[in-house]
Order: sequence, then C-alpha cells, then structure tokens
Amino acid sequence: MSWLVSLPALDGRDYVYRVHAPLDALPADLFWAAFHCHDDGPHPRASDRFDAALIWRTGPERAAQN
Repeated sequence: MSWLVSLPALDGRDYVYRVHAPLDALPADLFWAAFHCHDDGPHPRASDRFDAALIWRTGPERAAQN
C-alpha cells in the first residue's frame, strides 16, 4: 500500500513523498519515513513538526476502504 506525505519546507514549498507501508501503519512512522527521505535529498530543510504534515492513502486499496 502507498501513502503520500506532504512536508512543508523552509523555502515555502510542500514536498510530497510516497511511502510504502501497510494499511495499519502509524501516522508517526509514515511521517518519519518521509522526513528522513527529505533530509537525504537536496531540498531545503523540511518542518519536523508532525502536525504540519499531511498524510493520505493512495491506490486501489483506498477505494476498497470507502
């Protein structure tokens, strides 16, 4: 299953990362996976505030849950 995690950065942009995790993944685990991907990249520093991130599911699994 895929999740998308949007992280706001110091340059005013939001960077979105795809995180592969099970349906019952904890939001904090999804956040930290995306945050660490961002830190490894060339982009300006992202906010490390959990409540600033947006997290949502993607793919056919999402449609099956509705």
